[in-house]
Amino acid sequence: MNKKERLSVLFDFDGVVMDTESQYSVFWHRIGVEYLQHDNLEQIIKGQTLTTIFNTYFTEFEDQWETIDEQLKFFEQHMKYEYIDGFEDFLHDLKAHDVMTAVVTSSDEGKMSAVYAAHPEIPQLFDRIFTAEMFSKSKPDPDCYLLGMRTFGTDAAHTFVFEDSFNGLKSGLASGATVVGLATTNKAEYIAPLCHHVLHDYKDFSFDKMIEINERKHS
Repeated sequence: MNKKERLSVLFDFDGVVMDTESQYSVFWHRIGVEYLQHDNLEQIIKGQTLTTIFNTYFTEFEDQWETIDEQLKFFEQHMKYEYIDGFEDFLHDLKAHDVMTAVVTSSDEGKMSAVYAAHPEIPQLFDRIFTAEMFSKSKPDPDCYLLGMRTFGTDAAHTFVFEDSFNGLKSGLASGATVVGLATTNKAEYIAPLCHHVLHDYKDFSFDKMIEINERKHS
């Protein structure tokens, strides 16, 4: 890594910035059972956009898409949005080292509006926020993370991706970035093969420790 070049850190949102994935699991489990008689849909679809979820799993229920979307929006308006432990301190440390940061989420602008209502500071915390409307292919395709790199003018060697879902981790790896997995949604041993380092939260994590992960990756 050429330390003279600026670095970028691209964060997924749910389960990475905010501790929300367990709440989404409740919603999508209910929808999966109700429509598909599927008791594990919530695990399969994590990290994917709503459009991809509908086009992949709900093709026979197209006339119900609007109803499900309305139920989801109502659910999101009443969710609790709490930061993953230590995240705010870690983000401040990144800023102190002049690191560019972005949220790269499969959520749409409507959902993020609910987030901003609960946390008005979020748009100012990051240099950019990329939502589902801004990229054409859903995770595990790397399209969203490659968009982040192009926007910041960085390459994979100078980019870190923080993810929690299997689809998101695969997306990060496919982009070529250094990938840090958050064991907030899946067990650490399950996500370890899909990332270069696993965290349970950001407590005691720092910019320097992040750089060490990249150095181990290339040693």
